[in-house]
Amino acid sequence: MDAVSSANDEVFRRHKNYFAQYIDSDDSNLPDKIRALAETEGGSKRLMVDLNVLRVYDGYFTNGNDEANIVTRLLQQPSEYLPPLEDAVRDAIVNAQNSYNPKAALTVDASQVEVGLEGDFGAHFMTPRGLVASFLSQCVCVHGIVTKCSAVRPKVVKSVHYCKETNSMVSREYRDHTSLTGAPTTSVYPTKDENGNLLETEFGLCQYKDYQTENAIYSIESSCLVRQLPRSCDVTVEADLVDKCKPGDRIHVIGVFRAIASQTVGEDTWNKYDSYGSRQAASSSGVFKTALLANNVQVMGKEVHGIVMTTEDVMHVREFAKRGDAMDILSRSIAPSIFGHAAIKQALLLQLLGGVEKNLENGTHLRGDINVLMVGDPSTAKSQLLRFVRNLAPLAVSTTGRGSSGVGLTAAVTLDPDTKEKRLEAGAMVLADRGIVCIDEFDKMGEADRVAIHEVMEQQTVTIAKAGIHATLNARCSVLAAANPVYGQYQKNKRPQENIGLPDSLLSRFDLLFVVLDSLDRHADRMISDHVLRN
Repeated sequence: MDAVSSANDEVFRRHKNYFAQYIDSDDSNLPDKIRALAETEGGSKRLMVDLNVLRVYDGYFTNGNDEANIVTRLLQQPSEYLPPLEDAVRDAIVNAQNSYNPKAALTVDASQVEVGLEGDFGAHFMTPRGLVASFLSQCVCVHGIVTKCSAVRPKVVKSVHYCKETNSMVSREYRDHTSLTGAPTTSVYPTKDENGNLLETEFGLCQYKDYQTENAIYSIESSCLVRQLPRSCDVTVEADLVDKCKPGDRIHVIGVFRAIASQTVGEDTWNKYDSYGSRQAASSSGVFKTALLANNVQVMGKEVHGIVMTTEDVMHVREFAKRGDAMDILSRSIAPSIFGHAAIKQALLLQLLGGVEKNLENGTHLRGDINVLMVGDPSTAKSQLLRFVRNLAPLAVSTTGRGSSGVGLTAAVTLDPDTKEKRLEAGAMVLADRGIVCIDEFDKMGEADRVAIHEVMEQQTVTIAKAGIHATLNARCSVLAAANPVYGQYQKNKRPQENIGLPDSLLSRFDLLFVVLDSLDRHADRMISDHVLRN
């Protein structure tokens, strides 16, 4: 056992010396970051290391061999390389504090500084659907959207106890499943020392760390939502990463993908306390839960990622924009298999492109998204138009009026199955932030459920104030809805409000309202049939 421990220490020292040389080199771009972090009081205590720079630096020693590159080994074996990297960074911060500003050496506790990774992850960049067993214990970058956030809770890191008999202080450190430096320890405070003397816990001297569990669902793309069930992964964030994102945000989470036993099996007993302190019966099925232990969280911007345009593509776009019939050509490309509806297709094109939102100096927000409602006779291709927009838009969520509820479209407060705490869960409109929500059979939605989307369609926010939770979530999305008339067929001798059957408060939030009629015209029917046969 001593030989194994000695070998591990030697490997740790070798890796630490390598990272220390990298940190001190001018190629790393880290000395300035370390100096700024050492002289900063408060704020984030996380040093970002760019993998691209480290990959180029190590390429001089590995002759460009990707398999032997330190970045490849770090991603595949983070438990071996991340601890020495963090230790080298902490030593560099201590040296920087003593060198640049000795009087401010205590502004930042170097032992609390952690390392965050950023850069290109290659094959380790994926959605939660790609998290399979082959990536366990490896560092990955997961792209997804946050659907749930738990409350921030303190997690004990070090406890301090006082012994009256010996008049001394006893400290104890704790590790859980998120630790990369050793096996988890029990979270029960000691009540006696080695000699059996009673101990009193000094809670004011104990050290705690912020802890939060999030749930990042896979990237919401229309093709995935239609053909596949959604996949999600549990994400655990600590320290300065808590409350960095909220439900509805699209994020990149860099972390270690770990397998966690849902129940702990001891040597002599089948019942143990889990990490939350609840007593559970252990299972011998061999099935584990998985979690992503976050190392860095990056909140994506407003733009939709995934569209890569070359210089030639940009040139073609600019040439096409100079044409006078560009609007007609693009609108005819919307659902080309459907005959007619030229005005509706132009409106859908404008909705897909979106407008320009404005935030005035007085705090007024003017939305730039367009809301469209189509009302008309059955079998007039309303649902087909919705389906085409759903498949074409980079970010679209589809639902129906009968299968939707107010909380399902906006947000809901649910109960965490592990901690029994209330948490906020995002609905369809929050998940479609910067996208489009397609609602079919809009007239079948209940009155109470329709009222819930009034705020979303005008203010583009969702405000929740229930169960002790008060939050405002962004829901900057366009609404494309289709509904049938009240009487089955659109009655031309009645007003539009009587045919639609929706309140004026809701109709006023739609920028464009189209009445789609099935005209009894033999010539029009022949043109439609000819169009269907040609396609």
